[in-house]
Amino acid sequence: MPKTISLPVLTADFEGGTIEEWHKEPGDAIEVGDVIAEVSTDKAVVELEAEHAGILGKILVPAGDDEVSVNTPIAVLLLDGETSEALEGFDPGADVVADAAPGIPQAAAADVEQVKHVSTDTDKGDRVFASPVAIRIAEQLGIDLATVEGSGPDGRIVLGDVEASAAQQGSAIKPAGAPAEQQTAVELPPPGTYEKMPADKIRSVIARRLGEAKREIPHFYLTIDCELDKLLEARKGLNDSATDGLKVSVNDFLIKACALALRDVPMANTGWADDTLLKFTSVNVAVAVATPKGLITPVVFEADSKDLATISVELKELASRAKEGRLKPEEYKGGGFTLSNLGMYGVREFSAIINPPQSCILAVGVGEKRAVVRDGGLAVATVMSCTLSVDHRAVDGALGAEFLQVVKRYIEEPESLLA
Repeated sequence: MPKTISLPVLTADFEGGTIEEWHKEPGDAIEVGDVIAEVSTDKAVVELEAEHAGILGKILVPAGDDEVSVNTPIAVLLLDGETSEALEGFDPGADVVADAAPGIPQAAAADVEQVKHVSTDTDKGDRVFASPVAIRIAEQLGIDLATVEGSGPDGRIVLGDVEASAAQQGSAIKPAGAPAEQQTAVELPPPGTYEKMPADKIRSVIARRLGEAKREIPHFYLTIDCELDKLLEARKGLNDSATDGLKVSVNDFLIKACALALRDVPMANTGWADDTLLKFTSVNVAVAVATPKGLITPVVFEADSKDLATISVELKELASRAKEGRLKPEEYKGGGFTLSNLGMYGVREFSAIINPPQSCILAVGVGEKRAVVRDGGLAVATVMSCTLSVDHRAVDGALGAEFLQVVKRYIEEPESLLA
């Protein structure tokens, strides 16, 4: 009997994604470990490897189709000796539900049934075909799927169809899991005054997590000014003497400065989760990188033990693949502290939102010429403002201030960063 290929759990918190590209076509031979498709998660694009050998008999979810949930059938594999005739009458959904592994939420298995058909109350007993995400959103909005016209394959109802119906009915999507009394509909502007652009998976997850972080974490903010002239001079000397063409950036210096400060003030290298203080055993600095699909934070692991050249090479590679959506989950998870630099955009000062379970994020502004008082007189120096956003549950004000002082010392005395 053919084998259903269902969407597996690709990362620890993976609930669903979109198939970006199929690497195999019906009729192609597949060996165990072959990359058969690429799936976009909430952070990056992950390769999907085959767990069984055979011939790809049929693709159920085309590339670029609407988001699918974990355990949803996406293709059918013909096993040894089987031909395309074996596909006749084969039910991929039944195969997945029967073989659902322990630990897979029942809701995921239920989504398989929902993909196959959704019962309606019509007299004719018609079946409505809809994707799991379309079903969930329709339930949140109170929309009867029998009234929605599907635009997906074979008339399947996808998320965009539900959103279009919601716009026509004046409905608004409510946050999943929020108490009913806290859910309020958003009043949309008059029709024709805006263009609706449905958020993709990554943008939706970013919006949800940042909203949760800002609501639930008791943020407080500390700002300190750092003089950059010695650091800029050290950077120029380092780059001028480089024989391999490697150029280190100010950001590389900042990563090293934060890493050493976290090592010197270990109680700042902490997080908070489930009413528990997490004291991280390694200094892993995440760096905010802007990508076409939203913000992502690749991690420079054990940054306190790496020299500037190593940090520079690693960050350039991570940032490049982040912008292509090619980071692996282990490359953007596990950070204990985050650095966000908007200085290259001319931003003087800003406050960043903490990335849980971390307790601190440092927001860095532009280095600019400012008047400073030195030896009782006025002077001109290149000054950069740094604002530390702190989770008060894990780090108190005095500890946050101590950490910022140490960061400032490393930035203004860059010789220690060159070791």
